[in-house]
Amino acid sequence: MGARDQLRIDIRQDAGRAILSLDGELDMANAPLFQSALDGAELAAASTVVLDLQQLQFIDSTGLRIILATRERCRERGQEFAITPGSAQVQRLLSVTGVADHLRTVATPDELLV
Repeated sequence: MGARDQLRIDIRQDAGRAILSLDGELDMANAPLFQSALDGAELAAASTVVLDLQQLQFIDSTGLRIILATRERCRERGQEFAITPGSAQVQRLLSVTGVADHLRTVATPDELLV
């Protein structure tokens, strides 16, 4: 089973936002696939980047590091950055590490960011 089988990434543009929907597992094995999606031109052009974690079932420290690096890159570009809540495991990791306190969380990827 390859990385593409473990993590599906859907990118869509909507009203100046780039929404990346993650489905599956984000870990060391498929981090390069996620990083490649984050490096795409459509993200650089967006005013807001939303990571939709609603279908993400698992995340490890590598995935967490990439999410934090993405937040920092967005800050440097002057972009808004937000996530949606993920599975119980994802939310627990974000909470236990204290990362949840530093990420803007929206209920759905379509929630209007102001």
